[in-house]
Amino acid sequence: MTPAVAPWVRTRLRAAPGAAGALALLVALTACLAAVFPRAVDHYEDAGLRHAVDRADPARTSVQLYAPQPDLLLPQHLREDAVRPGALARQYRKVVAAVPGPLAVDRRQSTYGARTTDPPETTDAWLARPYGLPARVSLVAQQGLADHARVRTGRLPRATGEVTATTPEVEAAVTAETAKALRIRAGSVIHVPGVDREPLAVRVTGIVDPRDPSGAFWSTQPLLRSPALVPLPGTDPPKYWLGALLLAPEAAPALLGTAGIPERYWQLAPAAASLHAHETPRLKSAVASLEAGPGLRKVRTTAEGLMQASTELDDVFTSYGRLRTGIAPLIAVAASGAGTVAAVVLLMAGGLAADRRRSELALLRARGASLRGLTARLVAETAVVALPAGALGCAVALLAVPAPRTGYAVAAAAAVTAVACLALPLRAAAAHRAVRVHTDRADLTSVRPSRRRTIAELTLLVLAAGAVETLRRRGTSGSAGDQLVSLAPALVAVIAALVLVRLHPLPLRALARPAARLRGVVGPLSLARAGRTSVSAVLPLLALLTALTTAAFGGSVLAGVGEARDRAALLTIGADARIEAADALPASLPDRIRRSPGVRELARVSIDHLARPLDGPSSVPLVGADLDAYTDLAARTGFGPFPEGELRATARTDRRTDDADALPALASPATARTYGTRPFLVRLGDGNTVTVRIALVRGQTPAVSGSQFLVVDRAGLSARAGRPTALLLTGDRLDAGDLRRATGTAATVQLRSEERARYVDSPLQSGAERVYTAAVAAGAGYAVLALLLALLRTAPERIALLARLRTMGLTRAQGRRLLVLESLPQAALAATGGFLTGWATIHLLAPGIDLTTIALAAPQGSAGRTSLRTDPLSLTAPAASVLLLTVGVATAQAWWSGRRGSVRELRAGDSR
Repeated sequence: MTPAVAPWVRTRLRAAPGAAGALALLVALTACLAAVFPRAVDHYEDAGLRHAVDRADPARTSVQLYAPQPDLLLPQHLREDAVRPGALARQYRKVVAAVPGPLAVDRRQSTYGARTTDPPETTDAWLARPYGLPARVSLVAQQGLADHARVRTGRLPRATGEVTATTPEVEAAVTAETAKALRIRAGSVIHVPGVDREPLAVRVTGIVDPRDPSGAFWSTQPLLRSPALVPLPGTDPPKYWLGALLLAPEAAPALLGTAGIPERYWQLAPAAASLHAHETPRLKSAVASLEAGPGLRKVRTTAEGLMQASTELDDVFTSYGRLRTGIAPLIAVAASGAGTVAAVVLLMAGGLAADRRRSELALLRARGASLRGLTARLVAETAVVALPAGALGCAVALLAVPAPRTGYAVAAAAAVTAVACLALPLRAAAAHRAVRVHTDRADLTSVRPSRRRTIAELTLLVLAAGAVETLRRRGTSGSAGDQLVSLAPALVAVIAALVLVRLHPLPLRALARPAARLRGVVGPLSLARAGRTSVSAVLPLLALLTALTTAAFGGSVLAGVGEARDRAALLTIGADARIEAADALPASLPDRIRRSPGVRELARVSIDHLARPLDGPSSVPLVGADLDAYTDLAARTGFGPFPEGELRATARTDRRTDDADALPALASPATARTYGTRPFLVRLGDGNTVTVRIALVRGQTPAVSGSQFLVVDRAGLSARAGRPTALLLTGDRLDAGDLRRATGTAATVQLRSEERARYVDSPLQSGAERVYTAAVAAGAGYAVLALLLALLRTAPERIALLARLRTMGLTRAQGRRLLVLESLPQAALAATGGFLTGWATIHLLAPGIDLTTIALAAPQGSAGRTSLRTDPLSLTAPAASVLLLTVGVATAQAWWSGRRGSVRELRAGDSR
C-alpha cells in the first residue's frame, strides 16, 4: 500500500490562506506601482515633446524642401510639365518615402506646389498703398486648398484648359485678411508683370477663410494667411503691402512667365502624435540627415536640379532635451527613495513569514530536510502566489497608463516579483543553515554586530559619500543616467539608519538600571521590553528612516518649486496685481480700484521707460513713486526695501536745477556703477529734464524688473511727468474680472496668480510634479506598511504578555500605557532620526540641485537660481505622523486584546 503524500504547496496554501492572500495583494500592488512608474514617465515626457512641437511655429517645425525652377535651357513644354501637379505629386511621394525614421510626416498638413520667390510690384493703382508704394503679390499654386479653406465669397479657383507660361489670365483666391488689407473683392483682376510677354491677369474668384489657421498648411508660409507691411531698407522707411494670391495647382506653369523667379517646394509637417521622447536623439539625427546628410542626398534624386532643405525642428528637439535632462534626475531621486522603501517592505514581509514559521522550519531541518530542498520548496510555495500576483499587477499597469514601451515596465514588475519570491526562502536559509531546535535570544541590547555586517555598512558608507560628493560637484544636470547620484538621498538615509541602530542600544542599556528603581511596573517593564526587541527589527527602522528622508527631500523639492514660481511671478508683476498703461491713467481710476473686492493697498507709480541719463543713447526706466505706499510694498515683497526718508524730495524740479535740488534716487547696482553718486541730468520722455542723485542702491524694486532702473519721489517730478501710469495692488483673492471691469480699456490688468500659472508651461513639468508627488506618497505608504508589519510581527507576543500580566493585576489602562511606551523608543528614534537625516541630506545635496528647470517654463535671469531649501512642514509632518501612528496602533492593539480575554492566550503549549 502506497502511503498518501500531501502536496507541499497545496497544503501550505490551505493552512494559511490569509497570509497567502496578503502576500498576493502586496506583490500585485507593488508590481503595479513599479510598472506604472516608467510608463508614467514615458507618458508625460511624450506629452511634453508633442506640446513643444505643437507650440512652436510651423515655420520652425516644418521641413521645407525647395528646388529652383526647371533649367531655362530645357524646352518650354518640359519646363511647364515639371511644375504641373502630376510631376510634383510623384516627387512628393518619393520625398515622403525618403524621410528617415523615426521622424514621421503628417500628410494632412503637408503639401507641395510652386511659388514666386521675388514678389513683383503690381501695376494696379486701386490696391492699398498706405505709403504710396505699389503693393506686391506672391503667386502660390499650393496643393490642397479645397481641403483647408472655407469659401466665404465666390468660389475656389480652377484652371480652364491647359495652362502654359503664356496663358494671359488665371484664377486665384485670397484669404479674408488679405482681401481686407489690400482692398480686394471677388471679381477683382490683379496684373502681375511678365517676362517677354504681357502682364499676367489674375482674376480673384473667391475669398476664403482657413479652416485651421495655426496649422502647418497655412502657417508654414504665414503670407498665405496674412498679408505683411514690408519696410524698405533705411531709417524710418516707407512700407508696402505684400500679399499672396492662391492659384489652382494646375495653373502653376503660368508662374514661369512672370518676373517672380518661381521655385518648386515640398513642405513636410512632423506628425506630433508619433513623436516619443526616448527617440529624441534619433529624431535629431533624422532632421540633420534631411538638412544636410544622407537623407537630403536621397531626396535630391526626386527632382531635377539642386534641392535644398531648411527647418528649425532640430532646435525644438534640442530645447526640449535640455528641459528633459534637467527634470529627469529629480524624478530618479524620488523613484530611488520609494523603490528602496518598497524593497524593504518586501524583505520585511519575507522576514515576518520566516519568523512566524521558525519552529516549523527548525523541526523540518531536525528531521532531515536538506537546506537546498527546504529552500526550493519555499521558493515554489511563494512563487505560486507571487507570480500570478506580479503578472496581474503588471497587466493592470500596462492597461492603465498608455506608453510606447513595455520593456521597462515588465522588467520592474519582474524585479518586484523576484524579490517577493526570494525574500522568504533566503531569510529562512540564512536562519536555518545549522540544524538546531532552540535558538538563542537576539536582544537588541546584547547582540554585538558581526564583522560581515561592519564591512557591509562601511561599503554602503563609501558609496553614499561618493554619491553625495558627486552630486555636490556635478549637480543634477547631465547626470540623468547616473544611478549612483540618483540614489544619494536613499543611501544617506540607509547610512543614518545603520548608525542609529548602532547607537540605539546605548541609551537603553544606560537607562535600564535607573529605571528599575522607579515606582510602578509600567516604566521599567516597557524599557526592558524595548531592550529585548529582536535585532531583526532594525529593518522597519531602515524603512521608516528612508521614507522620512525621501519624504522630506521630496517635500522640500515641491515646496521649492512653488516658492520659485511665487517669487518669479511676484518679481514680474511687482505686487499681487498690476494695472498699467502706456500713457497716464485716468484720474478716477485709483478710487474705483480701491473699492474693488479684496484690494487692501494701492501704490501709484509713474514709469518713464524713455528716460535717458546725461542725454545718452541708452534709456533707464525712471519710476516716480508715492513713497508712503511704495515703501510698504517694497518691504512686504522683499524687493529692495528702503527707508522712506532717504528718498523724500526736498524741492520740485520742473526744469534744470542746481545740484542742491537734485532728487535723491534709488538705483540698481548696474545704474549706480555707470553714473556714480554725483548729481546728473535725466531727460524724460516728454522732453523735460530732472536732476537726480543716487542715494541708495538695491538689486530689485517692485515697479520694474531688469538690471537698470531709477526710483524717485513722485512729488519731486513735474505734474505731467508725475502722472501715474501704473497701479500696484496688494490684496487677498483679487478678482480679475472685477478689476478688468473697473479698469475698462484704459489699461491692462495682470494678476500674480495668472502669471504664476503660466510658468507651468509644459506637460513635462506638470507630469514630473505629479510623478514626484506620487513617488513620495508611495514611499510614505510603504513606510506605514513597514511599521504595521513590525507591530504585527510582535503582536502575538505582546498580546500574550498582556494576558499574563492581567492575571497578576495589571489594569487595562496600564496595559495600554505599557504597549505605547514599549513602542515609543523605536518610533521616537525613527522620527528624530528622520527629521535630522532629512535636514542633513537637503543641506548636503542642495549645492548640486537647481530647481529652476522644473519650476519655470523658461529660466528668468532676474529670478536667479532656485536652490533646494528645507521645508519645515516636510520635515516635521512625516516624523509626527510616525509617532501618532505608533501610539494609535499600540492603543488599538491593547483595546483589542482586552476584548478577546485572557483564556485563549494562556493555553499551554502555544509558542509566543
